[in-house]
Amino acid sequence: MAPATASPRSDPRDPTARWSDQVSLTPRILAVNVFALLLLGGGFFYLDSFRTRILDSRVDQVRREAGLMAEALATAPKAARPALLTRLARDTGARLQLLAPDDAVLLDSEQLGGPAFTLVDPRTDGLSQRAARWLDAGIDFIVRAPSSPTYDPARNGMPPDPDMARSTHALSATVWRAPDRTPVITAAAVLPNRSTILSTINARDITERVRVERYRLSLVVLTALLISVALSLFLARTIVDPLRRLARAAVRVRLGRAREVVVPRLPERRDEIGMLARALSDMSLALRARIDATEAFAADVTHELKNPLASLRSAVDVLARVDDRDAQARLLAIVADDVHRLDRLITDISEASRLDAQLSRAKFERIDLIAMIEGLLAQRNQRGSTRGIRLHLDLLPGAEVPVMAEGARLERVFDNLLDNALSFSPDGGIVSIAVRRIDHDVEVRVEDEGPGVPAEAREAIFRRFHSVRPSEEAFGKHSGLGLAIARTIVEAHQGSIAVESREDRLSGARFVVRLPIAERDDSA
Repeated sequence: MAPATASPRSDPRDPTARWSDQVSLTPRILAVNVFALLLLGGGFFYLDSFRTRILDSRVDQVRREAGLMAEALATAPKAARPALLTRLARDTGARLQLLAPDDAVLLDSEQLGGPAFTLVDPRTDGLSQRAARWLDAGIDFIVRAPSSPTYDPARNGMPPDPDMARSTHALSATVWRAPDRTPVITAAAVLPNRSTILSTINARDITERVRVERYRLSLVVLTALLISVALSLFLARTIVDPLRRLARAAVRVRLGRAREVVVPRLPERRDEIGMLARALSDMSLALRARIDATEAFAADVTHELKNPLASLRSAVDVLARVDDRDAQARLLAIVADDVHRLDRLITDISEASRLDAQLSRAKFERIDLIAMIEGLLAQRNQRGSTRGIRLHLDLLPGAEVPVMAEGARLERVFDNLLDNALSFSPDGGIVSIAVRRIDHDVEVRVEDEGPGVPAEAREAIFRRFHSVRPSEEAFGKHSGLGLAIARTIVEAHQGSIAVESREDRLSGARFVVRLPIAERDDSA
Protein backbone atom coordinates (compact mmCIF):
# COMPACT_ATOMS: atom_id res chain seq x y z
CA MET A 1 0.00 0.00 0.00
CA ALA A 2 1.44 3.35 -1.00
CA PRO A 3 2.25 5.73 1.80
CA ALA A 4 -0.20 8.53 2.30
CA THR A 5 1.03 11.89 1.13
CA ALA A 6 0.22 15.06 2.95
CA SER A 7 -2.04 17.45 1.15
CA PRO A 8 -0.40 20.72 0.15
CA ARG A 9 -0.86 23.48 2.68
CA SER A 10 -0.92 27.20 2.14
CA ASP A 11 2.28 29.10 2.60
CA PRO A 12 2.57 29.71 6.37
CA ARG A 13 4.19 33.04 5.63
CA ASP A 14 0.99 34.22 3.99
CA PRO A 15 -0.92 36.12 6.70
CA THR A 16 -4.27 35.25 5.14
CA ALA A 17 -3.47 31.53 5.30
CA ARG A 18 -3.88 31.49 9.07
CA TRP A 19 -7.63 32.01 8.87
CA SER A 20 -8.79 31.78 5.25
CA ASP A 21 -8.04 28.05 5.02
CA GLN A 22 -10.14 27.36 8.12
CA VAL A 23 -13.20 29.53 7.44
CA SER A 24 -16.06 28.62 5.13
CA LEU A 25 -16.82 30.78 2.12
CA THR A 26 -20.19 31.93 3.48
CA PRO A 27 -18.85 33.80 6.55
CA ARG A 28 -15.96 35.11 4.48
CA ILE A 29 -18.31 36.62 1.89
CA LEU A 30 -20.47 38.05 4.66
CA ALA A 31 -17.41 39.45 6.44
CA VAL A 32 -16.13 41.22 3.33
CA ASN A 33 -19.47 42.84 2.57
CA VAL A 34 -20.27 43.72 6.19
CA PHE A 35 -16.80 45.24 6.58
CA ALA A 36 -17.61 47.72 3.82
CA LEU A 37 -20.81 48.61 5.67
CA LEU A 38 -18.86 49.09 8.88
CA LEU A 39 -16.78 51.65 7.05
CA LEU A 40 -20.01 53.37 6.10
CA GLY A 41 -21.10 53.09 9.72
CA GLY A 42 -18.00 55.07 10.58
CA GLY A 43 -20.11 58.04 9.63
CA PHE A 44 -21.52 57.85 13.16
CA PHE A 45 -18.13 58.90 14.44
CA TYR A 46 -17.81 61.55 11.77
CA LEU A 47 -21.01 63.04 13.19
CA ASP A 48 -19.14 63.60 16.45
CA SER A 49 -16.65 65.87 14.70
CA PHE A 50 -19.58 67.47 12.90
CA ARG A 51 -21.19 68.17 16.28
CA THR A 52 -17.92 69.59 17.60
CA ARG A 53 -17.65 72.03 14.70
CA ILE A 54 -21.24 73.17 15.10
CA LEU A 55 -20.74 73.61 18.84
CA ASP A 56 -17.55 75.61 18.36
CA SER A 57 -19.33 77.79 15.87
CA ARG A 58 -22.21 78.35 18.31
CA VAL A 59 -19.80 79.18 21.15
CA ASP A 60 -18.18 81.83 18.97
CA GLN A 61 -21.60 83.16 18.08
CA VAL A 62 -22.73 83.37 21.73
CA ARG A 63 -19.43 85.02 22.71
CA ARG A 64 -19.77 87.67 19.98
CA GLU A 65 -23.41 88.24 20.87
CA ALA A 66 -22.42 88.77 24.51
CA GLY A 67 -19.90 91.37 23.42
CA LEU A 68 -22.39 93.19 21.23
CA MET A 69 -25.05 93.13 23.95
CA ALA A 70 -22.52 94.53 26.45
CA GLU A 71 -21.83 97.44 24.11
CA ALA A 72 -25.58 98.00 23.58
CA LEU A 73 -26.31 98.00 27.31
CA ALA A 74 -23.35 100.29 28.02
CA THR A 75 -24.68 102.97 25.66
CA ALA A 76 -28.36 102.56 26.65
CA PRO A 77 -29.86 104.77 29.38
CA LYS A 78 -30.17 102.96 32.70
CA ALA A 79 -33.95 103.16 32.60
CA ALA A 80 -34.09 101.52 29.16
CA ARG A 81 -31.86 98.63 30.08
CA PRO A 82 -34.62 96.27 31.35
CA ALA A 83 -36.62 96.60 28.13
CA LEU A 84 -33.46 96.28 26.00
CA LEU A 85 -32.36 93.22 27.97
CA THR A 86 -35.77 91.58 27.50
CA ARG A 87 -35.78 92.27 23.76
CA LEU A 88 -32.24 90.95 23.32
CA ALA A 89 -33.16 87.78 25.22
CA ARG A 90 -36.12 87.17 22.96
CA ASP A 91 -34.02 87.80 19.83
CA THR A 92 -31.21 85.44 20.88
CA GLY A 93 -33.30 82.87 22.75
CA ALA A 94 -30.87 83.08 25.68
CA ARG A 95 -31.27 83.91 29.34
CA LEU A 96 -29.51 87.24 29.95
CA GLN A 97 -28.38 88.45 33.35
CA LEU A 98 -26.77 91.77 34.18
CA LEU A 99 -24.42 91.24 37.11
CA ALA A 100 -22.81 93.68 39.49
CA PRO A 101 -19.03 93.46 40.06
CA ASP A 102 -19.76 91.25 43.06
CA ASP A 103 -21.93 88.92 40.86
CA ALA A 104 -25.14 90.21 42.37
CA VAL A 105 -27.96 89.94 39.84
CA LEU A 106 -29.10 93.41 38.76
CA LEU A 107 -31.37 92.34 35.89
CA ASP A 108 -32.62 88.89 34.79
CA SER A 109 -34.47 88.48 31.46
CA GLU A 110 -36.42 85.52 32.81
CA GLN A 111 -37.84 87.66 35.65
CA LEU A 112 -38.50 90.52 33.25
CA GLY A 113 -40.80 88.39 31.09
CA GLY A 114 -38.27 87.10 28.63
CA PRO A 115 -38.10 83.44 27.44
CA ALA A 116 -37.99 80.98 30.30
CA PHE A 117 -34.79 79.01 30.68
CA THR A 118 -35.80 75.50 31.73
CA LEU A 119 -33.61 72.41 31.59
CA VAL A 120 -35.17 69.09 30.58
CA ASP A 121 -35.49 66.53 33.32
CA PRO A 122 -34.24 63.25 31.73
CA ARG A 123 -36.44 61.25 34.09
CA THR A 124 -39.49 62.51 32.24
CA ASP A 125 -38.22 61.49 28.77
CA GLY A 126 -39.65 58.62 26.80
CA LEU A 127 -37.82 55.48 25.66
CA SER A 128 -36.69 56.97 22.34
CA GLN A 129 -34.98 59.90 24.07
CA ARG A 130 -33.34 57.58 26.57
CA ALA A 131 -32.05 55.38 23.75
CA ALA A 132 -30.71 58.48 22.01
CA ARG A 133 -28.85 59.51 25.17
CA TRP A 134 -27.41 56.00 25.59
CA LEU A 135 -26.22 56.13 21.99
CA ASP A 136 -24.68 59.56 22.59
CA ALA A 137 -22.89 58.26 25.67
CA GLY A 138 -21.65 55.18 23.82
CA ILE A 139 -20.26 57.14 20.89
CA ASP A 140 -18.66 59.71 23.24
CA PHE A 141 -16.99 56.83 25.06
CA ILE A 142 -15.71 55.21 21.85
CA VAL A 143 -14.32 58.42 20.33
CA ARG A 144 -12.96 59.55 23.73
CA ALA A 145 -14.86 62.83 23.47
CA PRO A 146 -13.89 65.33 26.20
CA SER A 147 -16.46 65.42 28.97
CA SER A 148 -18.01 68.82 29.73
CA PRO A 149 -18.85 69.76 33.31
CA THR A 150 -22.45 69.31 34.37
CA TYR A 151 -24.49 72.50 34.41
CA ASP A 152 -26.04 72.77 37.88
CA PRO A 153 -26.35 76.42 39.10
CA ALA A 154 -28.20 75.32 42.25
CA ARG A 155 -25.21 73.32 43.36
CA ASN A 156 -22.27 75.07 41.67
CA GLY A 157 -23.52 78.65 41.88
CA MET A 158 -22.63 81.30 39.34
CA PRO A 159 -20.57 80.16 36.33
CA PRO A 160 -16.95 81.38 36.32
CA ASP A 161 -17.31 83.33 33.08
CA PRO A 162 -18.09 86.76 34.68
CA ASP A 163 -15.00 86.56 36.89
CA MET A 164 -12.85 85.48 33.94
CA ALA A 165 -14.22 88.27 31.76
CA ARG A 166 -13.50 90.90 34.47
CA SER A 167 -10.02 89.55 35.16
CA THR A 168 -8.97 89.27 31.51
CA HIS A 169 -11.04 92.20 30.15
CA ALA A 170 -12.03 89.83 27.30
CA LEU A 171 -14.97 87.77 26.29
CA SER A 172 -15.31 84.46 28.13
CA ALA A 173 -17.37 81.37 27.20
CA THR A 174 -17.82 77.90 28.66
CA VAL A 175 -19.56 74.76 27.38
CA TRP A 176 -21.52 72.71 29.91
CA ARG A 177 -23.54 69.54 29.75
CA ALA A 178 -27.17 69.57 30.77
CA PRO A 179 -28.69 66.57 32.62
CA ASP A 180 -30.19 65.39 29.31
CA ARG A 181 -26.67 65.55 27.69
CA THR A 182 -27.50 68.61 25.61
CA PRO A 183 -24.92 71.43 25.56
CA VAL A 184 -25.33 74.56 27.66
CA ILE A 185 -23.23 77.58 26.62
CA THR A 186 -22.46 80.46 28.97
CA ALA A 187 -20.68 83.61 27.82
CA ALA A 188 -19.81 86.85 29.65
CA ALA A 189 -18.71 90.32 28.54
CA VAL A 190 -17.64 93.29 30.73
CA LEU A 191 -19.33 96.68 30.60
CA PRO A 192 -17.28 99.84 31.25
CA ASN A 193 -18.64 100.12 34.80
CA ARG A 194 -17.23 96.57 35.52
CA SER A 195 -20.68 95.05 35.58
CA THR A 196 -21.02 92.00 33.27
CA ILE A 197 -23.62 90.58 30.94
CA LEU A 198 -24.02 86.79 31.29
CA SER A 199 -25.69 84.90 28.44
CA THR A 200 -26.86 81.35 29.01
CA ILE A 201 -28.34 79.19 26.26
CA ASN A 202 -29.32 75.54 26.12
CA ALA A 203 -28.36 74.54 22.54
CA ARG A 204 -30.69 71.60 22.22
CA ASP A 205 -30.93 72.17 18.47
CA ILE A 206 -27.32 71.01 18.04
CA THR A 207 -28.04 67.68 19.74
CA GLU A 208 -31.32 67.29 17.87
CA ARG A 209 -29.64 68.04 14.56
CA VAL A 210 -26.92 65.46 15.20
CA ARG A 211 -29.49 62.91 16.31
CA VAL A 212 -31.59 63.49 13.18
CA GLU A 213 -28.52 62.98 10.98
CA ARG A 214 -27.58 59.91 12.98
CA TYR A 215 -31.08 58.54 12.58
CA ARG A 216 -30.99 59.06 8.83
CA LEU A 217 -27.57 57.46 8.62
CA SER A 218 -28.84 54.55 10.72
CA LEU A 219 -31.65 53.97 8.27
CA VAL A 220 -29.23 54.03 5.36
CA VAL A 221 -26.77 51.67 7.07
CA LEU A 222 -29.51 49.31 8.25
CA THR A 223 -31.09 49.16 4.80
CA ALA A 224 -27.71 48.63 3.17
CA LEU A 225 -26.87 45.99 5.78
CA LEU A 226 -30.05 44.03 5.13
CA ILE A 227 -29.55 44.23 1.37
CA SER A 228 -25.89 43.30 1.68
CA VAL A 229 -26.58 40.32 3.93
CA ALA A 230 -29.34 39.10 1.61
CA LEU A 231 -27.11 39.48 -1.47
CA SER A 232 -24.17 37.90 0.37
CA LEU A 233 -26.26 34.90 1.37
CA PHE A 234 -27.55 34.62 -2.20
CA LEU A 235 -24.01 34.87 -3.55
CA ALA A 236 -22.74 32.39 -0.98
CA ARG A 237 -25.53 29.97 -1.81
CA THR A 238 -24.83 30.18 -5.55
CA ILE A 239 -21.13 29.54 -4.88
CA VAL A 240 -20.95 27.38 -1.78
CA ASP A 241 -23.86 25.00 -2.42
CA PRO A 242 -22.60 23.83 -5.85
CA LEU A 243 -19.08 23.48 -4.46
CA ARG A 244 -20.39 21.37 -1.60
CA ARG A 245 -22.31 19.16 -4.03
CA LEU A 246 -19.17 18.72 -6.11
CA ALA A 247 -17.10 18.02 -2.99
CA ARG A 248 -19.54 15.37 -1.76
CA ALA A 249 -19.51 13.69 -5.18
CA ALA A 250 -15.70 13.80 -5.27
CA VAL A 251 -15.52 12.23 -1.81
CA ARG A 252 -17.81 9.42 -2.91
CA VAL A 253 -15.64 8.87 -5.97
CA ARG A 254 -12.56 8.78 -3.72
CA LEU A 255 -14.26 6.21 -1.48
CA GLY A 256 -14.60 3.86 -4.41
CA ARG A 257 -18.24 4.49 -5.29
CA ALA A 258 -17.47 5.95 -8.69
CA ARG A 259 -19.97 3.83 -10.57
CA GLU A 260 -22.97 4.98 -8.56
CA VAL A 261 -21.90 8.64 -8.31
CA VAL A 262 -23.23 11.18 -10.77
CA VAL A 263 -21.13 14.33 -10.59
CA PRO A 264 -23.44 17.29 -11.28
CA ARG A 265 -22.54 19.06 -14.53
CA LEU A 266 -24.56 22.23 -13.77
CA PRO A 267 -25.34 22.86 -17.47
CA GLU A 268 -27.31 26.00 -16.65
CA ARG A 269 -24.22 27.77 -15.29
CA ARG A 270 -21.84 29.46 -17.68
CA ASP A 271 -19.40 30.74 -15.06
CA GLU A 272 -16.23 29.26 -13.57
CA ILE A 273 -18.19 26.99 -11.22
CA GLY A 274 -20.05 25.53 -14.19
CA MET A 275 -16.72 24.98 -15.95
CA LEU A 276 -15.38 23.30 -12.81
CA ALA A 277 -18.46 21.08 -12.51
CA ARG A 278 -18.22 19.93 -16.11
CA ALA A 279 -14.48 19.38 -15.79
CA LEU A 280 -14.99 17.25 -12.67
CA SER A 281 -17.80 15.34 -14.35
CA ASP A 282 -15.65 14.66 -17.41
CA MET A 283 -12.77 13.68 -15.15
CA SER A 284 -14.96 11.24 -13.20
CA LEU A 285 -16.28 9.75 -16.46
CA ALA A 286 -12.73 9.39 -17.75
CA LEU A 287 -11.72 7.83 -14.44
CA ARG A 288 -14.66 5.45 -14.62
CA ALA A 289 -13.74 4.54 -18.20
CA ARG A 290 -10.13 4.00 -17.15
CA ILE A 291 -11.23 1.79 -14.24
CA ASP A 292 -13.52 -0.18 -16.56
CA ALA A 293 -10.71 -0.54 -19.08
CA THR A 294 -8.31 -1.67 -16.36
CA GLU A 295 -10.80 -4.23 -15.07
CA ALA A 296 -11.51 -5.45 -18.59
CA PHE A 297 -7.80 -5.60 -19.33
CA ALA A 298 -7.18 -7.62 -16.18
CA ALA A 299 -9.98 -10.00 -17.11
CA ASP A 300 -8.62 -10.34 -20.66
CA VAL A 301 -5.11 -10.94 -19.35
CA THR A 302 -6.40 -13.67 -17.07
CA HIS A 303 -8.27 -15.28 -19.95
CA GLU A 304 -5.34 -15.06 -22.36
CA LEU A 305 -2.88 -16.50 -19.84
CA LYS A 306 -5.12 -19.44 -19.00
CA ASN A 307 -4.97 -20.90 -22.51
CA PRO A 308 -1.19 -21.45 -22.73
CA LEU A 309 -1.05 -22.36 -19.05
CA ALA A 310 -3.72 -25.00 -19.52
CA SER A 311 -1.87 -26.40 -22.52
CA LEU A 312 1.41 -26.31 -20.63
CA ARG A 313 -0.09 -28.07 -17.61
CA SER A 314 -1.60 -30.80 -19.74
CA ALA A 315 1.68 -31.37 -21.53
CA VAL A 316 3.65 -31.53 -18.27
CA ASP A 317 1.12 -33.91 -16.68
CA VAL A 318 1.21 -36.27 -19.66
CA LEU A 319 4.99 -36.01 -20.00
CA ALA A 320 5.48 -37.67 -16.60
CA ARG A 321 3.46 -40.73 -17.70
CA VAL A 322 4.79 -41.18 -21.27
CA ASP A 323 7.81 -43.39 -21.93
CA ASP A 324 7.87 -43.15 -25.72
CA ARG A 325 10.71 -40.84 -26.81
CA ASP A 326 8.89 -39.51 -29.89
CA ALA A 327 5.84 -38.64 -27.78
CA GLN A 328 8.08 -37.02 -25.19
CA ALA A 329 9.76 -34.97 -27.91
CA ARG A 330 6.38 -33.79 -29.20
CA LEU A 331 5.27 -32.90 -25.67
CA LEU A 332 8.52 -31.03 -25.03
CA ALA A 333 7.96 -29.12 -28.27
CA ILE A 334 4.47 -28.20 -27.03
CA VAL A 335 5.95 -27.06 -23.69
CA ALA A 336 8.56 -24.96 -25.48
CA ASP A 337 5.91 -23.43 -27.74
CA ASP A 338 3.67 -22.65 -24.77
CA VAL A 339 6.56 -21.07 -22.89
CA HIS A 340 7.35 -18.99 -25.96
CA ARG A 341 3.69 -17.95 -26.19
CA LEU A 342 3.65 -16.98 -22.54
CA ASP A 343 6.85 -15.00 -22.88
CA ARG A 344 5.54 -13.12 -25.92
CA LEU A 345 2.15 -12.57 -24.29
CA ILE A 346 3.63 -11.27 -21.04
CA THR A 347 5.97 -8.97 -22.98
CA ASP A 348 3.09 -7.52 -25.01
CA ILE A 349 0.90 -7.19 -21.93
CA SER A 350 3.66 -5.40 -20.05
CA GLU A 351 4.21 -3.00 -22.90
CA ALA A 352 0.49 -2.36 -23.39
CA SER A 353 -0.04 -1.65 -19.67
CA ARG A 354 2.87 0.80 -19.47
CA LEU A 355 2.42 2.42 -22.85
CA ASP A 356 0.24 5.38 -21.80
CA ALA A 357 2.55 6.37 -18.94
CA GLN A 358 5.66 6.02 -21.12
CA LEU A 359 4.18 8.08 -23.94
CA SER A 360 3.19 10.85 -21.52
CA ARG A 361 6.88 11.21 -20.58
CA ALA A 362 8.30 10.61 -24.07
CA LYS A 363 10.41 13.32 -25.70
CA PHE A 364 9.21 13.97 -29.23
CA GLU A 365 11.82 14.91 -31.81
CA ARG A 366 11.75 15.91 -35.44
CA ILE A 367 12.36 12.83 -37.60
CA ASP A 368 12.08 11.97 -41.31
CA LEU A 369 9.19 9.53 -41.62
CA ILE A 370 10.31 8.21 -45.02
CA ALA A 371 13.85 7.51 -43.83
CA MET A 372 12.44 5.65 -40.83
CA ILE A 373 10.20 3.44 -43.01
CA GLU A 374 13.01 2.75 -45.45
CA GLY A 375 15.28 1.69 -42.58
CA LEU A 376 12.56 -0.58 -41.18
CA LEU A 377 12.08 -2.32 -44.56
CA ALA A 378 15.84 -2.73 -44.97
CA GLN A 379 16.09 -4.45 -41.58
CA ARG A 380 13.28 -6.86 -42.45
CA ASN A 381 14.83 -7.75 -45.78
CA GLN A 382 18.16 -8.42 -44.08
CA ARG A 383 16.51 -10.69 -41.49
CA GLY A 384 14.57 -12.51 -44.17
CA SER A 385 11.36 -12.15 -42.16
CA THR A 386 9.12 -11.47 -45.16
CA ARG A 387 8.10 -15.12 -45.73
CA GLY A 388 8.59 -14.77 -49.49
CA ILE A 389 6.31 -11.74 -49.62
CA ARG A 390 7.57 -8.72 -51.55
CA LEU A 391 7.59 -5.35 -49.81
CA HIS A 392 6.94 -2.36 -52.03
CA LEU A 393 7.50 1.26 -51.03
CA ASP A 394 5.48 3.84 -52.95
CA LEU A 395 6.65 7.42 -52.47
CA LEU A 396 8.02 10.41 -54.35
CA PRO A 397 11.78 10.12 -55.00
CA GLY A 398 13.89 12.35 -52.77
CA ALA A 399 10.87 13.35 -50.71
CA GLU A 400 11.24 14.26 -47.05
CA VAL A 401 8.32 14.15 -44.63
CA PRO A 402 9.26 15.49 -41.16
CA VAL A 403 7.09 14.61 -38.17
CA MET A 404 7.39 15.24 -34.43
CA ALA A 405 7.58 11.78 -32.90
CA GLU A 406 9.20 9.39 -30.47
CA GLY A 407 11.11 7.38 -33.06
CA ALA A 408 11.18 3.94 -31.45
CA ARG A 409 7.46 4.01 -30.65
CA LEU A 410 6.40 5.22 -34.08
CA GLU A 411 8.60 2.58 -35.69
CA ARG A 412 6.75 0.00 -33.58
CA VAL A 413 3.48 1.12 -35.21
CA PHE A 414 4.63 0.31 -38.73
CA ASP A 415 6.41 -2.83 -37.55
CA ASN A 416 3.11 -4.10 -36.09
CA LEU A 417 1.23 -3.17 -39.26
CA LEU A 418 3.78 -5.02 -41.39
CA ASP A 419 3.54 -8.07 -39.11
CA ASN A 420 -0.23 -7.98 -39.46
CA ALA A 421 -0.11 -7.57 -43.26
CA LEU A 422 2.48 -10.34 -43.70
CA SER A 423 0.47 -12.76 -41.56
CA PHE A 424 -2.62 -12.33 -43.74
CA SER A 425 -0.90 -12.21 -47.16
CA PRO A 426 -0.53 -15.40 -49.20
CA ASP A 427 2.87 -16.69 -50.24
CA GLY A 428 4.24 -14.64 -53.12
CA GLY A 429 1.91 -11.78 -52.35
CA ILE A 430 2.79 -8.11 -52.19
CA VAL A 431 2.62 -5.86 -49.16
CA SER A 432 2.96 -2.22 -50.19
CA ILE A 433 3.56 0.93 -48.20
CA ALA A 434 2.53 4.24 -49.73
CA VAL A 435 3.45 7.61 -48.28
CA ARG A 436 1.51 10.68 -49.41
CA ARG A 437 1.45 14.27 -48.24
CA ILE A 438 -2.07 15.68 -47.86
CA ASP A 439 -2.28 19.36 -46.88
CA HIS A 440 -0.64 19.60 -43.45
CA ASP A 441 -0.70 15.83 -42.80
CA VAL A 442 1.19 12.81 -44.01
CA GLU A 443 -0.75 9.65 -44.87
CA VAL A 444 0.87 6.22 -44.74
CA ARG A 445 -1.01 3.29 -46.29
CA VAL A 446 -0.10 -0.34 -45.57
CA GLU A 447 -1.87 -2.66 -48.03
CA ASP A 448 -1.94 -6.46 -48.22
CA GLU A 449 -3.52 -9.08 -50.47
CA GLY A 450 -5.20 -11.03 -47.71
CA PRO A 451 -8.91 -11.69 -47.17
CA GLY A 452 -9.58 -8.17 -45.84
CA VAL A 453 -11.44 -7.07 -42.73
CA PRO A 454 -15.25 -7.29 -42.53
CA ALA A 455 -16.95 -3.94 -42.09
CA GLU A 456 -18.46 -4.94 -38.75
CA ALA A 457 -15.03 -5.83 -37.34
CA ARG A 458 -13.04 -2.79 -38.47
CA GLU A 459 -13.30 -1.07 -35.10
CA ALA A 460 -13.14 -4.21 -32.98
CA ILE A 461 -9.72 -5.27 -34.30
CA PHE A 462 -8.13 -2.29 -32.51
CA ARG A 463 -9.32 -3.55 -29.14
CA ARG A 464 -6.97 -5.43 -26.88
CA PHE A 465 -6.82 -9.20 -27.31
CA HIS A 466 -9.18 -9.08 -30.28
CA SER A 467 -7.74 -11.12 -33.09
CA VAL A 468 -9.23 -12.57 -36.28
CA ARG A 469 -6.51 -14.87 -37.59
CA PRO A 470 -6.27 -16.91 -40.81
CA SER A 471 -7.47 -20.48 -40.44
CA GLU A 472 -4.14 -21.91 -41.51
CA GLU A 473 -2.21 -20.03 -38.83
CA ALA A 474 -1.37 -21.93 -35.65
CA PHE A 475 -3.21 -20.77 -32.56
CA GLY A 476 -1.32 -18.43 -30.26
CA LYS A 477 1.11 -16.94 -32.78
CA HIS A 478 -0.19 -13.45 -32.01
CA SER A 479 -1.29 -11.89 -28.71
CA GLY A 480 -4.02 -9.69 -30.19
CA LEU A 481 -2.33 -6.56 -28.79
CA GLY A 482 -0.40 -5.35 -31.85
CA LEU A 483 -3.12 -3.18 -33.40
CA ALA A 484 -4.25 -1.88 -29.98
CA ILE A 485 -0.67 -0.81 -29.24
CA ALA A 486 -0.42 0.79 -32.70
CA ARG A 487 -3.57 2.87 -32.17
CA THR A 488 -2.42 4.04 -28.70
CA ILE A 489 0.91 5.21 -30.13
CA VAL A 490 -0.63 6.93 -33.16
CA GLU A 491 -3.19 8.81 -31.05
CA ALA A 492 -0.42 9.91 -28.68
CA HIS A 493 1.21 11.49 -31.75
CA GLN A 494 -2.02 13.43 -32.47
CA GLY A 495 -2.75 11.16 -35.42
CA SER A 496 -5.34 8.57 -36.44
CA ILE A 497 -5.37 4.99 -37.70
CA ALA A 498 -8.15 3.16 -39.50
CA VAL A 499 -8.71 0.13 -41.74
CA GLU A 500 -10.60 0.02 -45.00
CA SER A 501 -11.02 -2.21 -48.04
CA ARG A 502 -8.94 -1.83 -51.18
CA GLU A 503 -10.78 -0.42 -54.17
CA ASP A 504 -8.31 -1.91 -56.68
CA ARG A 505 -8.85 -5.52 -55.53
CA LEU A 506 -11.66 -7.80 -54.54
CA SER A 507 -9.83 -8.66 -51.33
CA GLY A 508 -7.14 -7.20 -49.14
CA ALA A 509 -6.99 -4.69 -46.33
CA ARG A 510 -5.60 -1.17 -46.22
CA PHE A 511 -4.46 0.35 -42.92
CA VAL A 512 -4.26 4.16 -43.08
CA VAL A 513 -2.14 6.11 -40.62
CA ARG A 514 -2.40 9.88 -40.67
CA LEU A 515 0.06 12.11 -38.77
CA PRO A 516 0.57 15.90 -38.65
CA ILE A 517 3.62 17.18 -40.50
CA ALA A 518 6.11 19.09 -38.36
CA GLU A 519 6.40 22.74 -39.31
CA ARG A 520 9.84 24.27 -39.69
CA ASP A 521 9.68 26.21 -36.41
CA ASP A 522 8.86 22.98 -34.51
CA SER A 523 12.52 22.04 -34.64
CA ALA A 524 13.56 25.07 -32.63
